[in-house]
Amino acid sequence: MSLLERLKAQIAQDGPIGVPEFFTRCLHDPRDGYYATRPELGSGGDFVTAPLVSQMFGELIGLWMIETWTRMGRPARFRLVEMGPGDGTLMSDLLRVGRLAPDFLAAAEVWLVEVSEPLKAKQAARLGEAPRWVSRLDEVPGGAPMILVTNELLDCLPARQFVRTQTGWAERVIGLGADGALAFGLRSINPPPRGGGVRAADGGGSPVAPAPSPSGPSDHLPRWGEDLEAGSIWESSPAQAALASDIAHRLVADGGAALLIDYGRAAPEPGDTLQALQNHRKVDPLETAGLADLTVWADFPSVVAAAREAGAKAGPILTQGAFLVALGIVQRAEALAVRQPDRADQIGRQLDRLIGEAQMGDLFKVACLCAPDLSPPLFEDAT
Repeated sequence: MSLLERLKAQIAQDGPIGVPEFFTRCLHDPRDGYYATRPELGSGGDFVTAPLVSQMFGELIGLWMIETWTRMGRPARFRLVEMGPGDGTLMSDLLRVGRLAPDFLAAAEVWLVEVSEPLKAKQAARLGEAPRWVSRLDEVPGGAPMILVTNELLDCLPARQFVRTQTGWAERVIGLGADGALAFGLRSINPPPRGGGVRAADGGGSPVAPAPSPSGPSDHLPRWGEDLEAGSIWESSPAQAALASDIAHRLVADGGAALLIDYGRAAPEPGDTLQALQNHRKVDPLETAGLADLTVWADFPSVVAAAREAGAKAGPILTQGAFLVALGIVQRAEALAVRQPDRADQIGRQLDRLIGEAQMGDLFKVACLCAPDLSPPLFEDAT
């Protein structure tokens, strides 16, 4: 029985499920989840990440880390951590740049936080046995400062979705339509006295299945939400905020910095960002459970707020383009083109992909979390 069929059977028996549960099952179901069985990166896979676009991306992050380590006082031992390391390309590129600072490499203890067995195999093939693998950040030992990087990890953490209706807010859930297929519906946050439950997503009132109201939704809704038009969708990701809080607590306790890079929003705003990608094309997430990569936008304002609440410094939120340009990517591209004139056009296209306003440059954002006594490069104004 496929994951899709199992989800239908579960919903038929127990009622609709929230978007986060559906999201997590599609990605991490042990038997059929996307990351458990078939993650494919690169031009021949389902999606391309920045490290796969060009070596320049990882090289510049490596230089940022060396300078950050220097500002930390050049500790003789620190944890160099990547969460969600993909196929290992980013770590490979930044370690190669690390050779410019032998003391940095000698001090670095490399840890990879990865839950996907297929991706662990790809990472080991690229990086050898030097890294240490764990499934959760809290499995990385404390007692030493940490420099951490994530690229396209926040978007893999689920978000709840709330829909503004004519009568208030409802939570978006997934149930069964009249044809037996998975369908989006609405679950009343405050059900009327005589029932309520789940309605069709178009607001037509046709029942999909009964369901209890979720607990504590008010913390996830905008105070100004009454101004939104009916049909507007508001996303809230407790999982993204919790990760930021966990990282921040670690940085406050042991010192160091974390660089978070992802596509997402730099200011609070409504919008449905749930999408499924397969072979570089958007597909219907409800028809491709476990067969496609699911993502939502990173909510950087909530991430920064959670880190600050935990006692760390965080922000400002930069665009990827501004971040890479400030680190010297244009000059690096020019130098590569001079050394490899036959690849000059290709290098130019890679540069545009990483920093162009219509490409990754504006869509992707960068935030830094750090210990209260540290000012990493480009984030000296963090508060």
